[in-house]
Amino acid sequence: MRPVLEVQNLGFAYANGPLFQGLSFRLEPGEALAVLGPSGSGKTTLLHLLAGLLPLQEGEVLWEGTPIWGLREEALARRRLRFLGLVFQHHFLLPELTALENVLAPGYLVGRVDRAWAFALLERLGLGARAGFLPQRLSGGERQRVAVARALYPRPRLLLADEPTASLDRRQAREVLALMRALCQEVGAALVLATHDEGLVEGLPALRL
Repeated sequence: MRPVLEVQNLGFAYANGPLFQGLSFRLEPGEALAVLGPSGSGKTTLLHLLAGLLPLQEGEVLWEGTPIWGLREEALARRRLRFLGLVFQHHFLLPELTALENVLAPGYLVGRVDRAWAFALLERLGLGARAGFLPQRLSGGERQRVAVARALYPRPRLLLADEPTASLDRRQAREVLALMRALCQEVGAALVLATHDEGLVEGLPALRL
């Protein structure tokens, strides 16, 4: 079986100098990697490269053995919809949609609308009773859990999370991270989590930028 994600000698630089060079790692289904570093160290840039949202400068990124920049732009975009789940520091929920409708939103893009699966994810994240609530009626931690459910809805092979708990208190952050890891293992997704908070990801394999 091929690894979900393989990174070979990845490097990236801006005009004022390199962010990182020679990064290599691989992730199997259910495995997790923490990307650690202060603001400006290149964590978000790395996740964008892994997602195929920035062109590569040095090295290669492979999704299940396929070099992503060997794909045409349209093919890359189609595969990204099914292969990737993305969670950001801000939840980016659509305010006019309920929690359940927000989770279902990716289903309309990939042609797989499964209300039972969307509701099951919300229940797994402790939000079954709030499935019909608009985001404005949810707490910050609840909104972020809806965002996690939305990212996992397409059953992605790879989940990329960029400071997903930065706006939460420590208890909420630990709960969201634990649920994210457990759900990734359940659906067989690899997880890359970028954070500045080393204490939050203690025990996880880590890449420091």
